[in-house]
Formats: sequence, C-alpha cells, structure tokens
Amino acid sequence: MPENEEFGITRSVGAPSLDRYDVAILEALQRDARQSNAELAARIGLSPAPTWRRVRRLEELGVITGYRAEIDRRKIGLGVLAFVRVDTERDNGEAIHALEDAIRGLPEVIACHYISGAGTFELQVLVTDLDAYSRWTRDTLFGLPNVKDLHTSFSLGEVKAGAALPLEHLRPAAR
Repeated sequence: MPENEEFGITRSVGAPSLDRYDVAILEALQRDARQSNAELAARIGLSPAPTWRRVRRLEELGVITGYRAEIDRRKIGLGVLAFVRVDTERDNGEAIHALEDAIRGLPEVIACHYISGAGTFELQVLVTDLDAYSRWTRDTLFGLPNVKDLHTSFSLGEVKAGAALPLEHLRPAAR
C-alpha cells in the first residue's frame, strides 16, 4: 500500500489521499453534520473558504456520501431489530442479482451484506413488533427470488449503534 510521505497516511491503491485537515473534517462532521462551515473551519483550524472547498472535494470524491438525521427507532414505533441470514442457491448469479435488487427496494431492510460462511446475505431489519416481522417474512421475504431459507436473531438490547466510522488509520503515525 502506498504511503503519503507528508502525513504518514497509509491508504489503499485508488483511495483518495486525505491529509490531517480532511480527517479532522470527517471527524467533526460525523459528530455534528449540522454545524456551519464557519464553526467547522474554527474547529479544524482553517479559514472558512478552504474548509468549504475541502468539504466539497470530499463530497465529489464520494468520501462523504450524504447527511441525515439520526432517529430513535423506538420513539417512532420500530421496536424490533432482527438480524436475518438469508440462504440462497449460490450457483445462480442472475438470481442472486435479482435478489439484491429486490432487497434494495425493501424499506424494512436498513442494511444488507453479502457474507462468507453459512448463508448468502445478512440483513438488518426493523419492524414494529414480532407479529409484523412474522407477516413480513411470510408475505415479503419468502416471496423474493432465490430465497431458500432464513435464520433470524433478534436484538435484545443495543450496546452501541449509529457509531461514527473509525478514522485512526488515517492519522499520521507516531514518530
């Protein structure tokens, strides 16, 4: 992996080069994306114009992909968080792609990962209650293409959720 000599940042080939100000911007925006550009600039130690240009660059590079409010799911009636391993027939690439497309369209699925080991996909699903989950699996999930079996675990309590991404690997190495 190439290393940025000036800042000691190790990065993957093809990944954008980020300096300490870019990392500081990412950290600050993960903590509070509603802060003004002037507040952000003061926080990272740059003037507003270069800070604004850096934020726009990070957006254009796709490092910053959007801004959204964090909502307490329980306060809006989404009391059940399920982790659903979906088993499929892996030897049919066309069917897997059709299933991926169908999953993307399900608002109850807040995250989906193509996984190794047992199963094909791991879904994070939010619904109002266990009856709603039961109906959703019968009426929706089992109706999707190439779904062979489901294995569900339910969250009994969140220890950590909505965390900021770790950025320590982008910091200059201690000398």
